[in-house]
Amino acid sequence: MARIGVLALQGAFREHAAALRRLGADVREVRQLKDMEGLEGMVIPGGESTTIGKLLVEWDMLEPLRRRILDGMPVYGSCAGLILLCKEIEGSGQPRLGVLDATVRRNAFGRQVDSFETDLHIDGLAGGPLRAVFIRAPLISRVGEDVQVLARLDADRGERIVAVRQGHVLATSFHPELTPDLRLHRYFLDMLA
Repeated sequence: MARIGVLALQGAFREHAAALRRLGADVREVRQLKDMEGLEGMVIPGGESTTIGKLLVEWDMLEPLRRRILDGMPVYGSCAGLILLCKEIEGSGQPRLGVLDATVRRNAFGRQVDSFETDLHIDGLAGGPLRAVFIRAPLISRVGEDVQVLARLDADRGERIVAVRQGHVLATSFHPELTPDLRLHRYFLDMLA
């Protein structure tokens, strides 16, 4: 049974934890540095990226978490988690982990009222399209050469990157934890194998 941490400082951490538990993972909600001991992987949920980043700094967790990821611990970030993983955030100097060679644009689709759902084809995910929930979602505007693009909106036009993987780092603009479909969480757990 995989030991997975879900960063529980703010945001949709309960939903990620529930999805991972349904798949049989041993889940620990991470609120302080000592909670990271013995983890095999980490999920960084959606929420407010500026708030989560400030709390990571304030509670002396940002650098230790960055080191764990750089040392090879698999990590998955959804929405705000994606923002925190990226090296560059357009127009922002906010704290970030910076372990994903990508640039992200915050709130790229507009305000809360502009939230939407759509079906996405995700490379490497069997079983047909995945229902994706976008809430004040970011958009990946640039990826490095080692970053694999897993999904795009308007894929026929090659636009709007919304899911990527770089080795042991997985990130999505959307919230799979808000649907009953567990395939993306299973994909992350398979990365630990």
